Amino acid sequence: MRGMIVHHAQAVEMTALVESHTENKELRLLGARISQSQSDEMKFMKRWLEGRGEPVSPPVPEMPSMDMPGHDMSSHHMPGMLNPKQMDALRKAKGAEFDRLFLAGMIQHHNGALIMVKDLFDTAGAGQDAELFNFATDVDSGQRAEIRIMQTMLGEKPVEEKR
Repeated sequence: MRGMIVHHAQAVEMTALVESHTENKELRLLGARISQSQSDEMKFMKRWLEGRGEPVSPPVPEMPSMDMPGHDMSSHHMPGMLNPKQMDALRKAKGAEFDRLFLAGMIQHHNGALIMVKDLFDTAGAGQDAELFNFATDVDSGQRAEIRIMQTMLGEKPVEEKR
């Protein structure tokens, strides 16, 4: 849950760029919807953690030696997170280039969320908390629907993934 809060925060950061980086009305509506749903889900996750006496902030990971290849600490080791280079490119892009980078990046991000939901469901006892089960099921279906919308906006044929 703590990891998913950080994950969602990046999606909100991405959607905050939409207003100033594109004139695409369809993308603006999608960005607003994603921002609202991610913000609402973050509130739920924080409430859920607090209700169980759990810390809301993720633990700070041990920092590996900075000279170790393949260690990108900025991704928080979470699936789908955009790396600093991708976020920088998104911040610098405008118009159609922004639209393409935003959609591709958000699809990557949403696919990461689907992996996190699957990992949660694969955790022993995860289905016993009805509130958590319903939340995760809603996240899964919402992310899949938004991925299909974004694939269509990119001109790609939506790909139905295996559950």
